[in-house]
Parts: sequence; C-alpha cells; structure tokens
Amino acid sequence: MLTVGIDVGSISAKAAVVENGNLLAGTVILTGYNAKSAGKKVFKIILENLGIKPEAVDRIVATGYGRKSVDFADKAVTEITCHAAGAHFQDPSVRSVIDIGGQDSKAISLDSRGRVNDFAMNDKCAAGTGRFLEVMARALEVDLDAFGDMSLKAEAPAAISSLCTVFAESEVISLIARGEKRENIIAGIHESIGSRVLAMAKRVGVAEPVMMTGGVAKNIGVVKALENRAGVVIQVSPNAQINGAIGAALLAANGA
Repeated sequence: MLTVGIDVGSISAKAAVVENGNLLAGTVILTGYNAKSAGKKVFKIILENLGIKPEAVDRIVATGYGRKSVDFADKAVTEITCHAAGAHFQDPSVRSVIDIGGQDSKAISLDSRGRVNDFAMNDKCAAGTGRFLEVMARALEVDLDAFGDMSLKAEAPAAISSLCTVFAESEVISLIARGEKRENIIAGIHESIGSRVLAMAKRVGVAEPVMMTGGVAKNIGVVKALENRAGVVIQVSPNAQINGAIGAALLAANGA
C-alpha cells in the first residue's frame, strides 16, 4: 500500500511517502502565501522525485494548519495525532514529543502504542516559535541557520524577560545598543524559548525518552536550552521537520 502524508504549516509544507510501513521519501518546500497551492506543489514534487504517478497513491492524509486547504486529500487529521504517530514510527520507545513549528508549539504525551495520552498547545502567541526566531534573526542581522552554532559560543546568555514577540524584539534591540555580544543575545533568546516551551510541556508531563520535532529542532541552541532546563536528553531525528507528514502517511495506511 502506497500512502502520502501532507503537512501544510505556516512556514513550510512537507510531504512524506510510505509504502508497506517503510518511509520512501520526504520533501520540504516553503508554504508561501497560498496554502492550497503549496499542498498541491509539494505533492507533485515528491511524486516526481520518486517517479510515481498520482493514480498509484492509495490514500492521502493532510495535516497542519493548512490541512483543510488540501482538497484532494482523503482525510484531514490534527497535527497532534500525526506528530504522535510519526514519533512512534521513528522510535517506539518515545513517551514525550515537543514540537516547535512556525507559529505554534506543542507538547504531547504518548502511550506505548504511540497514541496520545495528553497534550498542550500554544497557538495564540508567536513567542517560542519559528516565527519568533525569524523576527529575532532580522533584528540581529544574523542568518537564522547560524543561530544554533552561534549560541553555543556564548559566554553568558543575555536576560530576555518578555514572553511577547514585540516586546522581546525591543529588549534585543536595547541589548544591541548596549553592545551585548550577538552570541549572548542569541543564547538568551534560546533560553527564553526553552523556559516558555518547558512550562507548557510540564502541564502534560515530560516522560523520557523525549523527542523534538518540527523545523526548530534543527536549531541545536534551542535543543540544548530545553535539555538543560528539563534535565533530560532530547532526541532529534534527521526527519524531525517532516515528522507530521510521516505520521499522516502512516495514519493513511491504517485507514485514518
């Protein structure tokens, strides 16, 4: 059975193809201003890359904030369920998932079968998300991809107290004006995110093993900040960014 999962997020659209329980491929593109177009585009790209015709796909499940725009999908499923399924597929021993996406963050507690026990989600404020990091990168005039490595060189993380993106940006600008090193400011930003996300995760419990998913998982600085605050080792799969799409494809195979 050949199934496809499509995860349309606020910043990126992801697709994953699963055949008989095996992950064949994953693809990531920018969502842009049109979520419906992004869903179609990422689906077309991944099939072309694999040399698969659309009619060969048995079932499609869409997820993410733009899941309703994927009108050619057989079903739309919430990100919570898909991230749980994707994490369980990548490591069946995982009991907690922390997902930080473009505009929201989630903490999910799993049982031994990869089903959701409980979850908490922040989708009301951009603080602690990928969008928050983008705003901070612009303020610092630093490429976002360099944030992780730069923060590891910090001598002492700068204190950033605001949990609001707008006010936090003002704090960062003030720190720049005072001559604070970029590395220290970036480390402070990561500590701020770690504090906010961990507070959310504690509401559902942080049971080991813990896996981090979503695009922000590629930022080693955020991962380390979370590890230090939680006192646990956090797994980051090479497929962290497409985890939701993987879960959607697996659920499609199971008849979701």
